Amino acid sequence: MHFVSAKGILSPKGGFNVYRGCTHGCIYCDSRSECYNINHAFEDIEVKQNAPELMEDALRRKRTKCMISTGAMCDPYLHCERELKITRRCLEVAEKYGFGVCLLTKSDLILRDMDIIQKINSNTKFVAQMTLTTFDEELCRFVEPNVCTTRRRYEVLKEFQHEHIPTVVWLTPLLPFINDTVENVKGILDYCIDAGVKGVLTFDGGGMTLRKGDREYYYAALDRRFPNLRKKYEETYGDAYELPSPNAEQLFSLIETQCESHGIMYKPHDIFSYLNEFPSTSQQLSLDI
Repeated sequence: MHFVSAKGILSPKGGFNVYRGCTHGCIYCDSRSECYNINHAFEDIEVKQNAPELMEDALRRKRTKCMISTGAMCDPYLHCERELKITRRCLEVAEKYGFGVCLLTKSDLILRDMDIIQKINSNTKFVAQMTLTTFDEELCRFVEPNVCTTRRRYEVLKEFQHEHIPTVVWLTPLLPFINDTVENVKGILDYCIDAGVKGVLTFDGGGMTLRKGDREYYYAALDRRFPNLRKKYEETYGDAYELPSPNAEQLFSLIETQCESHGIMYKPHDIFSYLNEFPSTSQQLSLDI
């Protein structure tokens, strides 16, 4: 990893990332795409060492409280966060100034910060977002090799349920011909239902995206595990950016049916509206009661 002093940390819409690059090793990672102009090795994490100070300055000057959230490009709980604690320090700043927070991760390291997360949620709102893609544990270790498996992430969701902290699951991507099966999606939905998640987020097409940079990395991974699958991808999708699952209609029907029967949000608009909604005083009082 290497350290930089960033000029800013918070986007106009309240988004922030304290790291660039990733060490989770997910084979499908769109953040590897050349369009993001990461000019260092992807695993050589760029650390915004002054992120907490920038966050403090930004939140102190904000006139209106709101939700702030990490983006989907870089996980706030990379391996280096265990020692650096930059994400934790940013959470402390958010709690200090009374802002709500949404974090998206695949890591159980988020449980380390439960003390701060509880304080944020008791005063405003905290939403823990967890990506679940692959129910089969062995396949998960191939698809997302350097981070805890889906079973452990489900256990993390249960911890948040126990603490009455809302959660949202990103059920994406569904890799064509790999994990885009009824068995896989049903297994993940069973986890979501048991963990009492507020929402399950999927996107149109139910597949994945590929472009220059991550396409090469993805295909190299397929060659190691599924030697004949690259050819099927190339014949089916060519150089397309969007790779919809051939099972999308069936999978979305399953998601819709299961979520509606258990009161779980599944429409992206509804979920993003919920994530961005900063609770009013009356809303917070009703939650406390």
